[in-house]
Amino acid sequence: MSLFSPAISPSPRRYYRTAIMAFFFVMGLVFASWAIRIPDIKARLMLSDAALGSILLGAPLGEMLAIAPSAWLLGRIGSRHGIDCGLLLLPVCLVMLGLAPSPVLLFAALLSFGFIYNMLNIALNTQAVDVEILYSRSIMATFHGMWSLGGLVGGLVGAFIAPRGIAPLTHFCAILCLVVLTLLSLRRWTLPRPVRIIGLHAPGGSAGRFRMDAYLLVLGFIALGSMATEGAMYDWSSVYFADVIQPGPDFTRVGYVACMGCMVLGRLTADGLVNRFGVELVLRLSGLCIAAGLSLAVVFPHLIPATLGLGLVGYGMASVVPLCYSLAGKSPRVPARVGISLVSSVSFLGFLSCPPLIGFLSHATGSLRWAFCPIIALGLSIALLVPVLRRLRA
Repeated sequence: MSLFSPAISPSPRRYYRTAIMAFFFVMGLVFASWAIRIPDIKARLMLSDAALGSILLGAPLGEMLAIAPSAWLLGRIGSRHGIDCGLLLLPVCLVMLGLAPSPVLLFAALLSFGFIYNMLNIALNTQAVDVEILYSRSIMATFHGMWSLGGLVGGLVGAFIAPRGIAPLTHFCAILCLVVLTLLSLRRWTLPRPVRIIGLHAPGGSAGRFRMDAYLLVLGFIALGSMATEGAMYDWSSVYFADVIQPGPDFTRVGYVACMGCMVLGRLTADGLVNRFGVELVLRLSGLCIAAGLSLAVVFPHLIPATLGLGLVGYGMASVVPLCYSLAGKSPRVPARVGISLVSSVSFLGFLSCPPLIGFLSHATGSLRWAFCPIIALGLSIALLVPVLRRLRA
């Protein structure tokens, strides 16, 4: 009996994979284009660490608010049209960030940015799970590797043009044009409808219900540790280098670039490691890498060890979220979009709380350096939760 639904031929699967990889790339490019310009916008609006931390709450809050509406909307219009809407609106929100003239409007723009970002995130990951099913092996980390590659390119571009006085708005408008061009070129290569595996989501089962069970909850907490770390790295790594490491304007963003570069490497190699050694070992080692990398960056706040430390953090957090999304999307209890949404609803709590928490801790202690310490515990928690996940899968 064939593994795949007869409604979808596996022959064009390479086209589906190409399109989804390209869309992950431009989504990472958009996010990095914002993250790499945070120090510039912070300086333009004359924000303190605490004020910036409060404003940065807008993006993850928007992402949290988008979780349930996105799952419902994608059930109505399908992930294909969700990708169309997301890739049109997300770079528009990016331009709004460049236009924001005040902290209040910047927060509002970030709220919209986060909402659209997570709608696109769920739509793309739903399609990615379906394409992975067509390939019958782990390829999810490669998709997220393209997101990280986009993030790396966006970070390098931003690190090059920011010291040369190019305004964030000009930068963001160029990204808008590139994303729309990519969408118009490749949108016809997305999957028209979901792939089904025989035995999953059977009629009369729980496919239509939003139900959290222990397995999905633990997956969510594992992803939470990584998402909290990612939020801290995206929003604070450049600020950390500027305020703590103080390497000079030309090297302020080197920690972010190192983190994203190693994240690309980790995601492009993770599928091979998973196929050879299994998902549990990869998840456990990922958590240990996060803890070790942050320890290095905090204990030795100098350019070389801090750069190496953030690189190790990037490698550690590379595969956690894609593997959790893949496992959730293949759960026999719920459809892919629902499983991914449920795990996102837990994991984005970390993404929501960690960046502003760092800002508040930095303000309270007078040291951004030591405000990074709680992230070390998050990396260790990932490694400790993997045995629990194994027992629930058994």
